[in-house]
Amino acid sequence: MKRTISLVLAFILAVSMLTTLGVSAQTAFVYGDADGDGEVTAVDATVVIRHTVHLLTLTGDRLRAATVSGDDELTIVDATWIQRKVVRMIDRFPVEDSEPEDKVMKMTINGTPVSVEWEDNEAVKALREAVKDAPLTVNTSAYGGFEQVGSLGMSLPRSDTRITTSPGDIILYSGDQIVVFYGSNTWAYTRLGRITDKTDKELAALLSGSGAEIVISL
Repeated sequence: MKRTISLVLAFILAVSMLTTLGVSAQTAFVYGDADGDGEVTAVDATVVIRHTVHLLTLTGDRLRAATVSGDDELTIVDATWIQRKVVRMIDRFPVEDSEPEDKVMKMTINGTPVSVEWEDNEAVKALREAVKDAPLTVNTSAYGGFEQVGSLGMSLPRSDTRITTSPGDIILYSGDQIVVFYGSNTWAYTRLGRITDKTDKELAALLSGSGAEIVISL
């Protein structure tokens, strides 16, 4: 009897913890990442299904990340698109292809293109405006064995919060410096985006030299 009561209580606790999935302060925005763990997996499709049948509620960035079909409403169709991405039937979601080409910022590191999920904030908007007419080249230097950092040559709007970074994070530091991480650090930063198509090992190979050339363009 006691075991049954314990199991019921554990189930109730688990349900209450999953009732609302909103913004994760430690996870960068990735389309399809409905549960906020930084990856697109079959679990995300399940989370979308649970949202559609009112077993939990997605809000904020988690709702935006889950709505991948290009429509404004989150439906079972979005779960299907996520499943297709998981089994590699598609490389991009319809919502990504629907973004106007002149609003998509691109980045290369030492001439290697990287796929970036940019944040939706004032700093990124200002950066996009700054590169609309010509690419921005930033020469960075290695620091601390976990990051490349370089001056943007301009100041961007700051919304600093204390962040523990992970490999692939692109960060604004002190308002005028861009930092790309291949390791981890905790400090007050403004998030700019996250590299999504490189493993930790690939990022280390790309960024662990004494310096790097980063080019941002439309």
